Amino acid sequence: MSTVKEVLRLKYLGDLSNRNIETLGIASKSAVSNFTARFEKSGLEINEALAMKEQQLLAQLFPELKQYRCKTDKPHPDWNYIHTELSKKGMTRSLLWEEYKEEYPNGYGYTQFKEYYNRYKKRLNPSMRQIHYAGDKLFVDFSGLTVPTVDAVSGEVKKAQIFVSVLGASGYTFVHAVMSQSTEDFIECHNKAFAFYGGVTNQVVPDNLKAAVISHTRSKIVLNESYSDMGRHYGVAIVPARPYHPQDKSKAELGVKGIQRWILMKLRHRTFFDVNELNDAIASLLDAYNNKVVRRLGKSRTELFETLDRAALHPLRDKAYVYREHKRMTVNIDYHIELEGNGYSVPYTYLGKKVDVWYSRHKVSISYQGEVIAVHSRATHSHQDSTLKAHMPPEHQYQYEKWNPGRILSWAQSIGKETAALMKEIMQHRSHPVRGYKSCMAVLNFSKSYGDEALELTCTKARKLGIRSVSSIESILKRKTYVETMEQNVANNTLFNRHENLRDSGIYR
Repeated sequence: MSTVKEVLRLKYLGDLSNRNIETLGIASKSAVSNFTARFEKSGLEINEALAMKEQQLLAQLFPELKQYRCKTDKPHPDWNYIHTELSKKGMTRSLLWEEYKEEYPNGYGYTQFKEYYNRYKKRLNPSMRQIHYAGDKLFVDFSGLTVPTVDAVSGEVKKAQIFVSVLGASGYTFVHAVMSQSTEDFIECHNKAFAFYGGVTNQVVPDNLKAAVISHTRSKIVLNESYSDMGRHYGVAIVPARPYHPQDKSKAELGVKGIQRWILMKLRHRTFFDVNELNDAIASLLDAYNNKVVRRLGKSRTELFETLDRAALHPLRDKAYVYREHKRMTVNIDYHIELEGNGYSVPYTYLGKKVDVWYSRHKVSISYQGEVIAVHSRATHSHQDSTLKAHMPPEHQYQYEKWNPGRILSWAQSIGKETAALMKEIMQHRSHPVRGYKSCMAVLNFSKSYGDEALELTCTKARKLGIRSVSSIESILKRKTYVETMEQNVANNTLFNRHENLRDSGIYR
């Protein structure tokens, strides 16, 4: 997703402030103001804008390609005075705003007045008690306590990790056990949590665990790509808690303590043989935990959920998020990208371009500047290529590259017949000869460093051993193991060993 789309999504669907978006590292605060001002001026609906192609959206928002700056000379009130007055019983922000407008008729409207005060208040007292609104935040974390599971066959004991999610307004809690804290397991826990609640919140607040956050500094947050992708799928903003600020995730910590006392401790004497058995046991206790009356509120978490959160949650997507990983790659000379030993084609017009590759267990999706240009089924074995005919240029005549099978074989023949034979094998081994161009050129270039004779002997040995990879051929050259083969061939040459003019060693005794 483009920067502009991501800013608009977080601003209007995630309900984040400009400063929060800046902190997430998406764009600077001034850029966010620029994007949102242009969006509101355009008259577009948010869902309409997010559905548009990137170039179309940019054309709508930046028709003149000039930087837009919002200028204002509206006076700010004395925020220290406002804050002091609000501490008085019975004082309201609306009354203080009315007094401000009487003094400054051209001042800010009430919405902006509240926004600027909230920013001031956060700067003044960042550790103040948070107020959680219905359907706004879901706090997620792993419990510090684990539960052992025993392999029924080997007897090996493994520790199951306990995922906990808590809704900010009601405290309604979900618990699920997985065997690791990997990103894939962490995201699967989110899928199950959203299904459990029947909807999604505006924001998800994780701790700074490796599965979610790559780095988190005061000025910038870098999220795991797959985790960010999950957020875009569900339309939620992911806002990690600040490091060393437990007040940012107090709901999660209280939820973790609660399930440790009322669920995990009740299971401490039981033996579980797999994680599914453990989750069944957790589910049988979770309803009782959520139905317990919270003493200070006089209501259970389930009752609060039904009253506050359920109606405020956004609807779920038709399909749960499918875990996938991301890589930034360059399209090779053969109009393919190489992913974990397999090749996947893209339209040949993207030769040399940087593309985004998203891949799951079953699918590979390739995008350029936010637009999907190729989709493939994921290869199940190594050294398999997926090449679509629609991606090939007419008769493979490349306007950008000069190499072809004839030129490669001509170069190989000048080195030796074994080299030429190996080049043929490499190209035939691929789904199309063009897929072997890169490997062939890499092998032939070794002649410049090691000489034609060494390469010819190496190709001889490689053909006998069925070797076609560039790295293995280079290893033979570096270690000079082709010399051993050459000497062995000479020693075992039957023509010389049986020649009538050769005498054995016994004649000299």
